[in-house]
Amino acid sequence: MTERTGLVTIHGNPLTLLGPALKAGDKAPDFSLLTNDLAPATLADYAGQALALVSVPSLDTPVCDMETRRFNTEAAKLGEGVKILTISMDLPFAQKRWCGAAGIDKVQTLSDHREANFGLNYGVLIKELRLLARAVFVVDRAGVLTYVEIVPEVTQEPFYGGVLAALTKAAG
Repeated sequence: MTERTGLVTIHGNPLTLLGPALKAGDKAPDFSLLTNDLAPATLADYAGQALALVSVPSLDTPVCDMETRRFNTEAAKLGEGVKILTISMDLPFAQKRWCGAAGIDKVQTLSDHREANFGLNYGVLIKELRLLARAVFVVDRAGVLTYVEIVPEVTQEPFYGGVLAALTKAAG
């Protein structure tokens, strides 16, 4: 397993990411996640759609809460065939509870808790914490990554403008 250091910190403390370093132009790796109802979800389930794959450490933290709420608001403005998926290691039950309490209805939350499959395939699994790093991957309708942002400090938000511009372009 590839280990990468020097990319992310939490409160200034360095962390190790497991998995490959993906870049724009790469084919989006597959994943095997769980929906809030424990149904399997894979990349193939979203074929032909533009996607923002947003990984967060935990929905039950202030920055992840704020980020997911912001993406939910933005998702309401996007057209058909565009999806924002927020992926964390939270249990599906916790994700479902959080979405209900937060009124999240446009972003779909998916859990990587079982196999850390997304984290390992997308290179965002934090070795020291077994949580996902804060990152965004935009996938176009052909299944190609068009934008990759790994947020250097886990406690900070992503660059929403860049993500939304890339997602709009990928949907075009």
